[in-house]
Amino acid sequence: MKLRLVAVISAALASSAAASTPRDLYVAGKFAEAERAALAEGTAQGYALAARSELAAETMRAEPCLECLKRAEDFALRAIAADPRLVEGHIEYVIAIGFEARLIGMIQAQFKGYAEKAKEHIDAALAVDPGNPWAWAALGNWNIEIAQNGGAALARLLYGATLRKGLADFSKAFSAAPDSLVLHYHYTLALAAYDRNAFRDAIAAALTRAAAGVPHTAYETFAQKSARELLATWKSGDMQTFDRLVRHDQGYP
Repeated sequence: MKLRLVAVISAALASSAAASTPRDLYVAGKFAEAERAALAEGTAQGYALAARSELAAETMRAEPCLECLKRAEDFALRAIAADPRLVEGHIEYVIAIGFEARLIGMIQAQFKGYAEKAKEHIDAALAVDPGNPWAWAALGNWNIEIAQNGGAALARLLYGATLRKGLADFSKAFSAAPDSLVLHYHYTLALAAYDRNAFRDAIAAALTRAAAGVPHTAYETFAQKSARELLATWKSGDMQTFDRLVRHDQGYP
């Protein structure tokens, strides 16, 4: 009986330990704990997960936090320095400076070379993993957002960025991960910010798929909740509120 009790306790402790890994903490939405545990590993994967945890927490804040984004950027750069071939490090870096650019404004972001830096790291990710859906989605968003902010002619001239390329990039992302509700959610944000009237059918379809998807992490659950709120607002016809939600979800102040 005592041996059986010891075995049960040991199994419970082992299960508890396994559940407290950095990745599991992230999945459960314990982002601060996940970040601390991931940093303690001192590995490229740990730094990348710390960056992802910081960014996930950032999306859930009522107001943007530039200092938090800077931390995520730093963690991602540590991951890249430790292992330049780790795709996640490059992706988290691109996401971090993308959010930063929206906070500091287009002129300052251009002065800091954020567009060039983002493209450099997206290309690095695709060189390692040509079929990575997150890298293709990052490239799609890069093309669409630059075309949106700079205008079609200037975006093409300065960066070679076009709306057409962005749409094709997202198509490749969906080919690799067709059921990702997060991809459909971010595709919605990119299209709605660019021209919601021109992409009405695509926005409605992407929101519907995001709203009906199956979340596997706390962040995906949050993204789905946001997508459902957008979809309900879209169906109500309240475009002023819809536009405000899109800007908020993109990280604008």
